[in-house]
Amino acid sequence: MWRRLLLVVCLTAAGCAEVGKQPGREPAPASTGPSTAGEPKLKDSTLKLLASRNMKPQPTRPLNVASHCAYRDEIGTQTSLDLLVREAEVKTFTARVSMKGRGACRFMLEEFEQVEKMPQALLRHRTYPGCLVRMWEEGPKVTVAFNSCPRSCEGDAFSYLWPILVETDSGRCF
Repeated sequence: MWRRLLLVVCLTAAGCAEVGKQPGREPAPASTGPSTAGEPKLKDSTLKLLASRNMKPQPTRPLNVASHCAYRDEIGTQTSLDLLVREAEVKTFTARVSMKGRGACRFMLEEFEQVEKMPQALLRHRTYPGCLVRMWEEGPKVTVAFNSCPRSCEGDAFSYLWPILVETDSGRCF
């Protein structure tokens, strides 16, 4: 009986032991098929998910958009945007978002410096380096998003600020 108990304890301990890597036996990396130099490498699980949803990764290319628009939504938020981006270089950028009862936020290109062009156009505030404006393309729309910029707004307006979406074909914003 003691022998059986000793055998069970030894087998349990052996089952919990870690096996070290053997030299020269590295597994080969999984291939995701032929890819070109400009395409990002994706995991097989990601590719399977995209294939089942008939989705493809957004191509990385320089951003090109022009917009001079104004918009008012159902709750009274007024947005005006003057934007020109050519080959990922921001040439013109002025945004004003006025939220009824909350205040307004204002952003002007002169207050920012462009620190990145690809994969997103990225503007950093000259005085408040935590304040960032990001611009990226998603299908037929461009998103202009504001990060950590409460000093560009009155009161608590930044807490209610949403990204501005721009249709690339028409330049319409919403």
